Amino acid sequence: MARYDYRCTSCNTVFEVEHGMMEHPEVTCPACGGAADKVFNASGIKFAGSGFYNTDMRDGGSSTAATSTSGSESSCSCSDCPHKAE
Repeated sequence: MARYDYRCTSCNTVFEVEHGMMEHPEVTCPACGGAADKVFNASGIKFAGSGFYNTDMRDGGSSTAATSTSGSESSCSCSDCPHKAE
């Protein structure tokens, strides 16, 4: 069972109703008996910070480094590197 917020269309009272996710019952306001509509709220999840996808759920066995190059320039120091500009 899930809990949903409903708002009365007559008196604007907000209240909770518990019902199954696949159910779509006709809900009436407990205060005045008027019809009520489901209220859709934003999720409580916030994705903040850099590298969230890189650091979560990683097993720690391997890691990949992000690299950035501009044009044909490279910051590689090895002589046989495939990224080295010719």
